[in-house]
Amino acid sequence: MKVLTVFGTRPEAIKMAPIVKELEKRENIKSVVAVTGQHREMLDQVLKIFDIVPDYDINIFKSGQTLTEITTNSMLGLEKIFDEVKPDVLLIQGDTTTVFSAGLAAFYKKIKIGHVEAGLRSGNIYSPYPEEANRKLTSVLTNYHFAPTKNNRENLLKEGYNEENIYITGNTVIDALKYAIDDNYVFEDELLNKIDFENKKIILLTSHRRENIGQPMENIFKAVLDVVREEDVEVIFPIHLNPKVREIAYKYFKGEEKVHLIEPLDYLPFSNLMNKVYLVMTDSGGVQEEAPSLGKPVLVLREETERMEGVEANTAKLLGTDYKVIYDNLKELLHNEEEYNKMAQAVNPYGDGRAAKKIIDILEEEFKK
Repeated sequence: MKVLTVFGTRPEAIKMAPIVKELEKRENIKSVVAVTGQHREMLDQVLKIFDIVPDYDINIFKSGQTLTEITTNSMLGLEKIFDEVKPDVLLIQGDTTTVFSAGLAAFYKKIKIGHVEAGLRSGNIYSPYPEEANRKLTSVLTNYHFAPTKNNRENLLKEGYNEENIYITGNTVIDALKYAIDDNYVFEDELLNKIDFENKKIILLTSHRRENIGQPMENIFKAVLDVVREEDVEVIFPIHLNPKVREIAYKYFKGEEKVHLIEPLDYLPFSNLMNKVYLVMTDSGGVQEEAPSLGKPVLVLREETERMEGVEANTAKLLGTDYKVIYDNLKELLHNEEEYNKMAQAVNPYGDGRAAKKIIDILEEEFKK
């Protein structure tokens, strides 16, 4: 069986790395890896961490690229690769524009598609944007839906997909995290090494979503700032490279001694930072899956989430972007030890770290049929 994996961004690379590594172990599978380079530097960092050398790199990245450019350039580059490789199966992951582009290009060639992390839904086509549309459009083209959880499977069944083509596997992000965490990890940034994680309540904040830029982000940062000024806590905020995010971050946090504004972190330091902090506040998707597996409560700074399993399992709270809601919930977790422990000790709903093996086992069985 010839399996082509395609990915283009850092989050995809992290979640596909365990799959690529599993494919490499199988003697009866020819594994081919192609990357679009939708992200460039961040993607390359992950490839290096997991020791993955792509067979093809179409390198579409350019500053300020539009969604249309990403889609068309990915499809044109991948079409040539599909013609050359002639894979039996394409494996794609998640909800990026690379994922949809690769799926559509493969469909045009009548290549079977396996969608890793299938069935996530927020219910709002514009939130997250464009990811919600990407994942729904990709599902239409998919032959093998690898759903991380029962909820994801139910979403697909409600949309009319054949249950025989839906498999619950857990999420490969947990596989990757097991590889990354080191309790004795030393950061390159000396500032992080000097922070007293043992004796102080340290909050990890990330915020970058397009739909939060503007007043929602102002509300988030003001609530965090007010709590920081009232409590004996510190915040670490790796600021996204988006100039609009940085402008709002500097407006609220520049000069605040207890808020550490740092550059975006690579996967390894970020994962190990997550492992050391007291709690996580985020509008990211993947962090909602990773933090619970490390026993860290997550406050989700979004109006909707496609990862409701964490909310239902009480590993995460969906707060939205209202100032008072964020302020009150952050205060509660800092003072209410019982509530904190309930969240920290809740069972992670995203799997046991063996998702990649399950996915490749399924593909092998299907190929035999």
